[in-house]
Amino acid sequence: MIQVTPIANPQDMAKAFDIRRIVFVIEQACPPDEEYDEHEASSQHFLATQQGVAVGTCRFRKTDYGYKLERFAVLKEYRGSGAGAALLNHCLETLSPNFDFSSQHIYLHAQEHATGFYQKYGFTAQGDRFFEAGIPHFKMTYQP
Repeated sequence: MIQVTPIANPQDMAKAFDIRRIVFVIEQACPPDEEYDEHEASSQHFLATQQGVAVGTCRFRKTDYGYKLERFAVLKEYRGSGAGAALLNHCLETLSPNFDFSSQHIYLHAQEHATGFYQKYGFTAQGDRFFEAGIPHFKMTYQP
């Protein structure tokens, strides 16, 4: 069973950063200076664990457009285990109850290969494909 909890201590943040380093910097060859940014402190970070092992992470932050969900990363050996879905659902359950969808948005920048995953959870692609860290993405907005 996957458990998702807000990150509340430096030890769990280190686990999240290590997962992001493995997935983004090593596997996807993203430059480290693009992976870690000025929004770390202002974001709410989450850690997914399975039987006590940290397997995935994500964060969200407030922007002028609404709330941006970011940095979804699951270790390769745990992909398909439900960790990504658990992280996404946790973010949506945290934000949605008191969210004013008439004036704000919940959105993300999905890597092109992951757009189908996000569509299953109510996200719709907006606009043209663009590149971040050399990887094709689409902006996707949540439509509850």
